[in-house]
Amino acid sequence: MRVLIIEDETAAYKNLRKILKSINPGIEIAGITESISQTVKWLLNNPPPDLIFMDIHLSDGSSFNLFSIVTIETPIVFTTAYDEYAIDAFKVNSIDYLLKPISENDLIKALDKFHRFSKIETGEYLSQVAHFINSSGYPGRILLPVNDKLLPLNISDIACFYTTDDNTRIFLKNGKSLPYSKTLENILQMLNPAAFFRANKQFIVAKDVITDITIWFDSRLLIELNIEVPERIYISKNRASEFRQWIIA
Repeated sequence: MRVLIIEDETAAYKNLRKILKSINPGIEIAGITESISQTVKWLLNNPPPDLIFMDIHLSDGSSFNLFSIVTIETPIVFTTAYDEYAIDAFKVNSIDYLLKPISENDLIKALDKFHRFSKIETGEYLSQVAHFINSSGYPGRILLPVNDKLLPLNISDIACFYTTDDNTRIFLKNGKSLPYSKTLENILQMLNPAAFFRANKQFIVAKDVITDITIWFDSRLLIELNIEVPERIYISKNRASEFRQWIIA
């Protein structure tokens, strides 16, 4: 089993590694990262681990910011030194957590739960994680990895998201575009549905950049934005009614 540890306290990392090895010497520590930027770089350049131990409070911000930067499809055990309201929320959402200092007994229980997860349960678990992180409201910013840095980007500056051949780009209202590693499905979860609409398989568009709507010959809708995009944006006949209601809401 390959494990990624996201932890910015050396003593906490050494304690976790020691207990993991004592429980199962065969566990491989695939990586150790201390910040959001390091973690993003590791996740983008390494095969996904089997399990992640994630400290909530990192040196450059909350680890929850990771979910707006990269798609994480690995079960996570959160760790924290603070017995705050979040602990109760984790319990309600069936999210595993370990309160520091981590004990061997608690770690054994967490690993046992991980080993009992089926693929379906893992998917449901990750959905619960995403739901919990977004439960306090939709983020006003996202962080984009650019070389070795993270670029803060206001959601309000985004005109649309575009994907093709598994590559996603963000088009800004100023006409510039930037690469983004998340899929449209994952992006849509963090956006306010009153402000953004999934037009088709290629586009998510912002309401305030739509300048023209044309009824096409096969009852599709052709929408135009106030910026140039790589291809025409069509709304299918089946979604045309939903789009009309959304645009005037």
